[in-house]
Amino acid sequence: MTKVSNNISARVAALFACHFFGFGLFLPFFPLVMEFRGLSAAEIGLILGIGTIARTAASPILSNIADWTSQRRLSILVYSTIGAACISLFFLPGGVLLLGGAVIGYMVIKAPVLPLSDAYALDTARNTGADYARMRLWGSVGFVLANLAGGSLAGADGSWMIVSLTVAASLATGFVVLSLPRQPRDSATTEEREQKKATPFAQVWFWPVLAILGLFQATHAAFYGFGTIYWQSINVPDFAIGILWAIGVVAEIALFAVAGKLALRFDPPMFLIAAGIASVVRWGLFPFADSLVFMGVLQLLHGFTFGAAHLGAVAILAKVVPARWSGTGQGLFTASIGVQMAAGLAVAGGLFEADPHAPFFLMSGVAATGLVAIIFMAPLIRRQMSRLDPEANG
Repeated sequence: MTKVSNNISARVAALFACHFFGFGLFLPFFPLVMEFRGLSAAEIGLILGIGTIARTAASPILSNIADWTSQRRLSILVYSTIGAACISLFFLPGGVLLLGGAVIGYMVIKAPVLPLSDAYALDTARNTGADYARMRLWGSVGFVLANLAGGSLAGADGSWMIVSLTVAASLATGFVVLSLPRQPRDSATTEEREQKKATPFAQVWFWPVLAILGLFQATHAAFYGFGTIYWQSINVPDFAIGILWAIGVVAEIALFAVAGKLALRFDPPMFLIAAGIASVVRWGLFPFADSLVFMGVLQLLHGFTFGAAHLGAVAILAKVVPARWSGTGQGLFTASIGVQMAAGLAVAGGLFEADPHAPFFLMSGVAATGLVAIIFMAPLIRRQMSRLDPEANG
């Protein structure tokens, strides 16, 4: 890569880092902040539930607006600025309506920021040869740093700093995107341009593929919702639980660091097949892990169950969705994850009460179904990838 492309890559990495720093504060710690402001558990649950549904619906819509207007960077700036304004409402006196509106507003308006950032990063990779995974790994780093910062501030006296840092991260996301250049369009022939204008969104094959891409992420539902509670129930110390979560994120970062080289040997469907195999093993063995070493080894598989699944999915969408509509494609992917994750959490909750092991066995079964489906669909996916990118099949 040239010095210029390296400079752009660094700024895209900073975009991911800023966004995920804010997300790493909001996701684990804002329920606690709302509790300190006097909201009950039922009110917090209702607010987050409404916000999750609204966010899932908003992501493809707001991403499509950005694509339709060809203002992807401006949209990220606007959405991030409004998001900061929403969270700033926490500095005002108010009850459930004000705080609930602030949280739901933030969740909705920030929903398209990651899909649009992914779309911009993929454009950068196409136009400059930058490594998407190496840019994206800094999002994981930002998330971990936010977890550490939030953990040290997770008290009534430090809650205002969590709010302040979340606002700052959202503003920083907008500030970074201002520094990014517009990505040039390719110089294709008229016939090629007309072909590339056709989106796959109206084609039947696209929707089951989109569902499978989201399914692999949704197999984490039982873990995200009940992993910590399960570990506590079997007397894993809190400090060890923190380490186990960190091992998973470190494994994810490690895969992102070498994914560019792996992509030279394995195509995107192979990344998903690897994710499917790892998910079947990880969740199938999760209830049998009776030592910290065993648990740590399974956490290393997060690099595949999350990392490989994410990289495979975004790479497939980058191949089958024209660059003009890549933000919409990534937004639909986010919505697919959200719908299936919500369903998974709902089912896992009931199962966990009956048998704490059952949700993880279910996730393993769902992953096995996804694995069979992706193996079956791989030839179709490869054909569709090669339509827009003749080099997609190597």
